[in-house]
Amino acid sequence: MFSTFTFGQNKTLTGKITAFDSIPLIGVNIMVKSTAQTVQSDSLGRFQVFCNPVDKLKINANGFFPKKVKITKDIRLILVNLSLKKGDNNLKMAERYVDIGYGHVNANRLLNAVSSLNNKDIDFSMYTDMYDLIQGQFPGVSVEGTTIIVRGTKTLYGVQGDAALIVIDGAIVTPQDFSNLSPLDVKSIDVLKDASASVYGSRGANGVVIVETKKGQ
Repeated sequence: MFSTFTFGQNKTLTGKITAFDSIPLIGVNIMVKSTAQTVQSDSLGRFQVFCNPVDKLKINANGFFPKKVKITKDIRLILVNLSLKKGDNNLKMAERYVDIGYGHVNANRLLNAVSSLNNKDIDFSMYTDMYDLIQGQFPGVSVEGTTIIVRGTKTLYGVQGDAALIVIDGAIVTPQDFSNLSPLDVKSIDVLKDASASVYGSRGANGVVIVETKKGQ
């Protein structure tokens, strides 16, 4: 029986845990369903577990929504992005998972540089288009025509360079692509500014609007 069990656990699975699409989370609990093995993500958000070819992972971090991930026989690497729960208490709990050295700012400043909106928070179907949805939902964010402005960001490029970068399901898109997206197809929206937008380099200098669609999840 021991030999059969050992043969069953023949997959080494690696992964990375992030929040807001790119911020690594440290100390997140990852549990393998078949063995109840639990590991924690390292300072870069990475982890490694042994599991069955077909298995499940349960991922928990206080302040974030938990996530269950199905593992199929072809999967050897997974990237998991956790969504922050609303509320000051959840924000305070979430701080401990952020790598303090990231962007050379403290965790509280980093997380406060991110605003999030989920389709569980409000009914996205109430809005006629994406610009209507964005307007008024995020502090310091405004819409001017088809340009999204994240107030408080710095730019060297003048009026035409004030537009925030738009990312849909991991791909940088044009304002036209953003206009063509229906609010009904959207799962969540994150707005990054300050240090949290630095992961996009100079392109994120005016802030970043990150959209995850229901299809993209």
